[in-house]
Amino acid sequence: METIIKKVDPNAINEETIWQAGEILKQGGLVAFPTETVYGLGANALDEEAAKKTYEAKGRPSDNPLIVHIAQLQALNEIANGIPVETMRLAHRFWPGPLTMIFKKKEKVPYGTTGGLDTVAVRMPSHKIALALIEAAGGYVSAPSANTSGRPSPTEASHVAQDLNGKIDMILDGGNVEIGVESTILDMTVTPPMILRPGAVTREMLEDVLGEVAVDKTLLSDTDRQAPKAPGMKYRHYAPKAQLMIVEGEVAEAVKAIKQIAYEQTRLGYSVGIIATSETMKQYTVGSIKSIGTRENEASVARNLYRILREFDEEEVQYIYSEAFAVEGIGTAVMNRLMKAAGHHTLQADSITRLQKYRRVVFVSESDNCRGPMAALLFRKQPLLQEYVVMSRGLVVLFPEPVNQKAEAIVKSKQLTMAAYQTTGLAAEDITDDTLVLTMEERQKQKVREAFPQAEHVFTLPEFVEDGEEVPSPYGEPLVRYGETYELLEKLVKKLAEKLNEEARKL
Repeated sequence: METIIKKVDPNAINEETIWQAGEILKQGGLVAFPTETVYGLGANALDEEAAKKTYEAKGRPSDNPLIVHIAQLQALNEIANGIPVETMRLAHRFWPGPLTMIFKKKEKVPYGTTGGLDTVAVRMPSHKIALALIEAAGGYVSAPSANTSGRPSPTEASHVAQDLNGKIDMILDGGNVEIGVESTILDMTVTPPMILRPGAVTREMLEDVLGEVAVDKTLLSDTDRQAPKAPGMKYRHYAPKAQLMIVEGEVAEAVKAIKQIAYEQTRLGYSVGIIATSETMKQYTVGSIKSIGTRENEASVARNLYRILREFDEEEVQYIYSEAFAVEGIGTAVMNRLMKAAGHHTLQADSITRLQKYRRVVFVSESDNCRGPMAALLFRKQPLLQEYVVMSRGLVVLFPEPVNQKAEAIVKSKQLTMAAYQTTGLAAEDITDDTLVLTMEERQKQKVREAFPQAEHVFTLPEFVEDGEEVPSPYGEPLVRYGETYELLEKLVKKLAEKLNEEARKL
């Protein structure tokens, strides 16, 4: 089958294109189209055979119900029985929009559309192209997300083409969607009404209209073994090809944990993706790092979620680690989708972070223009089992300046360079409770302890690795003394790496 792909401007809809798409649906074909949530795979909702084609094209389990999309409120009465009086209040507030409601179905709705259930899920989308297509198709269009079942939902036409090109009749390309996660599903057949799938219409918004609203307790768990009443809620869904893991805990701890895991996986040769936010993105150092949005506006997180998962697929990463998000407002929908995409695989950040004693190693010398930068340079080249923030600092630095020329000459002879380094004074913010401070001399150690009482782990470098007493300054000595200093630091730093690696293995 050749899939027709046509661009449609929602602000200047081509009536001929919409008519063509409507005719395809009337004749039992499949048309993908944009909604405000995600792209849907449209079929004639009242045609049992069209439902079968939908399941076949998506590879979707046939007990997973489809949502019937309508364009006129009166159309609801033709397909639903026992419509509660509260429905009209909800419809006037949220239709057209990202709310799906479940009712008892009328006989004209085939079981192929409802996944064998006696209930029907109905929504009226707000996207202009979607509404025009529904009208052109006869008023009832079933539409699950337009992707291969289990894959991340499509938020642009290219995502649809990646999954379904050659399997469906037509794709209407209306650009990027607005919301990015599927509609909220509210079961109106129970009292109080129950949220079966979270979305952009939040519990707080629904309660503002209805009063009490229940929430399915299995939304963020994998304990439900019942046949699904709501689309997409039984099977692993929205999943990338890579193994996805969600790291839960305070944001700062989650970042530390993900950094530690990503470093280890990268060291072992695996490709890693990291789902960060604009607030945390710069803190990560390895892997393919993507900002999903800002925590100050979690609607941005929802909008980017599926796109980022698909980008990781294109990059063929093997593992993805994501920060968790607050389970409130639209964040509930984000976490629901992430949990299902991850197969409910989570890690507690503190169970990872407590395993690493030191995360920061600071080499301290007097003026930070020779020994400290040399040690930091050598330490960064070591085969380390854990990731460390490595810094060089000085106790007496009046202003930034380059390293000593003789020190640079020595490291250049080793095919290394410190030419870009500028000396930096030791400051309080350099020392945290997981910082290992290593001085070159005993008197520097004492000065650090006096000036920074919060520093818990302060040693001379030879003391920490149990080899010698001090690393003397070569300042004013011939070039050969700088070479000897380099060789001494090389030996001590190698022992430092071995000691830290041994501690890591014990964990």
